[in-house]
Amino acid sequence: MSAAYLPTRSLIRLSGKDAQDFLQGLITTDIDGLPENEARPGALLTPQGKILFDFIVWRDGDGFVIETDADQREALVRRLTMYKLRAAVDIAPDAAEGVTVFWGDDADKGGVKDAAFEKAGIALTRVPGKQAGGPEEAYHALRVEAGLTLSGHDYALQDAFPHDVLLDLAGGLSFRKGCYVGQEVVSRMQHRGSARRRVALVSGDEPLPRTGTEIIAGGKTVGTLGSVAGNKGLAIVRIDRVGDALARGLPLIAGDVQVTLTLPEWTGLSFPVEAEEAEP
Repeated sequence: MSAAYLPTRSLIRLSGKDAQDFLQGLITTDIDGLPENEARPGALLTPQGKILFDFIVWRDGDGFVIETDADQREALVRRLTMYKLRAAVDIAPDAAEGVTVFWGDDADKGGVKDAAFEKAGIALTRVPGKQAGGPEEAYHALRVEAGLTLSGHDYALQDAFPHDVLLDLAGGLSFRKGCYVGQEVVSRMQHRGSARRRVALVSGDEPLPRTGTEIIAGGKTVGTLGSVAGNKGLAIVRIDRVGDALARGLPLIAGDVQVTLTLPEWTGLSFPVEAEEAEP
């Protein structure tokens, strides 16, 4: 069976007549445009536009479910409650322990479809609680294949913009709805086309070094390894520096392993042929 149980994931439920408007005016995801039975990525940003919490959100009857890292849940509940003010919305941890994901031919076993995986050409559904076995590592290997990041695995919270982790292309960042926390900064990045950090797929002829290893080209750091699954991994890289290295024929090295970097095909992105070196 193509399934994995994720004990490191937890759920938050939001209900009440103002739940939809509350989320729509707070997080990056377009909640008004969120269909039934579909889960989309999202984030709550700092006023400076960096990711404070990352999560997945879907509808549940008249309310919503937010799936996040178990270590983040308590702090996220507190932060959401801080923004509640007089809104008629109830925010509470869900009793379900963990999340089960099904993919491939088993993706029709129930749950909500994950829109980000679907963009990467992978059918995957998410179900609260433990519905099947399967190692969590199999799910993370699938994330690596898809080019989908998670905080704590690929980047640190408050250290990345939504563009850096492809939220703008994965369906988790709206530029059409009204204001939300950090919206002004990310809209400026979008309209100026100034996003230079992006997620790259990393591959080597031998197992990759540990998460956090810098990727070097010509003596300069172009990015840092995130999730690693054998000889494949993810990295957030400066696409201008990688493009420059490729144009000059410089090897890309992670630790003592020569690696190849590609951008996920589903993003439509490419490394610039010519890069103008800029300050970090």
